[in-house]
Amino acid sequence: MSTTATLQQPLEALRYGATELKRVIEANTKRAFLVTLALLLLITLYVFAAPLIENWLFPPPNVVKVKLARVSLDNLPPPQSQNEDVPPPPPPTAAPAGPAARAGTPVAVPDAELAPDAKDFANTDEINRASAVGGSGEDNGGFADNIGEGVQIAAREPEPDIEDFVSVEKEPSYDEGSLARRVKYPEMARRNGIEGIVLVGALIGKDGRIENIKVIESDNEILDEAAVKAVRETSFTPAQQNGQAVRVWARVPIRFTLR
Repeated sequence: MSTTATLQQPLEALRYGATELKRVIEANTKRAFLVTLALLLLITLYVFAAPLIENWLFPPPNVVKVKLARVSLDNLPPPQSQNEDVPPPPPPTAAPAGPAARAGTPVAVPDAELAPDAKDFANTDEINRASAVGGSGEDNGGFADNIGEGVQIAAREPEPDIEDFVSVEKEPSYDEGSLARRVKYPEMARRNGIEGIVLVGALIGKDGRIENIKVIESDNEILDEAAVKAVRETSFTPAQQNGQAVRVWARVPIRFTLR
């Protein structure tokens, strides 16, 4: 065998091996591409389909989100007249002034038959000043109020009008989270898809208690009762002026929004 033939045989074998290797590489490349494409499709399908399947199997609870908005007092429109004023409590009643004896018709009886409480009946001097129910026992000679010396009668502080401007250093405050938890969406409004805002006015006393409450403005009357109830159950911190607590009206907006 010649030297030329010896060199050609390895070269031909090398060319055959390269061709075979190229074919194997192409097949592996196609296989890897198909596997990668399948994995990519599976991942994409999982990302988009998983939430849908989860919501179908485990539907989320129906939660109503109530968004509270801060309303500036300067930008509020004039309030509409409302007839929901809560009447003030009646003043305390006191026993009528006058002698402790009760007015009655005197009847002559023997002294031995006098009842122990006969002294409670008026005599001729007191009959014109005695009452049918009896007085407190302190007689000042008439039906003038029996007010002792040095007793000061505190005048009832008039209720400020909701439209009156009261200058305070610190407005009444409340926990917005606590108020939001107390707002219950009316079932009738939920079924009919009713949304809106109810502006509630609350008169906050010096001790932080609500003395009066009314609806200033409302988008729908169905929402009024739930808004007033939520505000009434909320604790407030009274307004401050010169380091002292003062009575002032607070305006609380309640927003009802369906999810």
